[in-house]
Amino acid sequence: MTETNVAPRLREKYNTEVAPALKEKFKLSNPHQIAALQKVVVNMGVGKAIENKKRIDAAARDLGIITGQKPEICMAKNSVAGFKVREGWPVGCRVTLRGDRMYEFIDRLFTLTIPRIRDFRGIKTKSFDGRGNFSMGLADQVVFPEINLDKVDWTQGMDITFVMTGNNDAMSFELLKQLGMPFRKN
Repeated sequence: MTETNVAPRLREKYNTEVAPALKEKFKLSNPHQIAALQKVVVNMGVGKAIENKKRIDAAARDLGIITGQKPEICMAKNSVAGFKVREGWPVGCRVTLRGDRMYEFIDRLFTLTIPRIRDFRGIKTKSFDGRGNFSMGLADQVVFPEINLDKVDWTQGMDITFVMTGNNDAMSFELLKQLGMPFRKN
């Protein structure tokens, strides 16, 4: 496979359309004040891995297919008797995406995956953390077109966190909206 030096479509859109629009709308004089995506963290908590260790392997395999990057297995930090969890047991997996992979993942998420969600009415805007970061959840991994339904043993939900510079919820909302995030209309 040959490598091309073509930037992802969403990065080009950010550089040519979104960043200048944010600079103008928020009347920023310094280009470093403009909100930008730093990273995207995709996390799958697999609480049922306690009952069946194969669940963590299946979740990691699916997360790797979805993101194109090998997931990190997350271990329990503490033992919790009520949840039957011991320290050091695998309880989830996560991937941190940056650069071109991040933009390609976001592009696929906005244009292919989210429209496939049944009865989708838009993403709620209340999931900003006060510092400009946004989190959303998906009920299962089968909404991604990369996942083969015949090979899915268990459905598993996931959380997706968009970490942005700027420390401003309003500017981060505008950034995600202009990149194509289908927010719910109030």
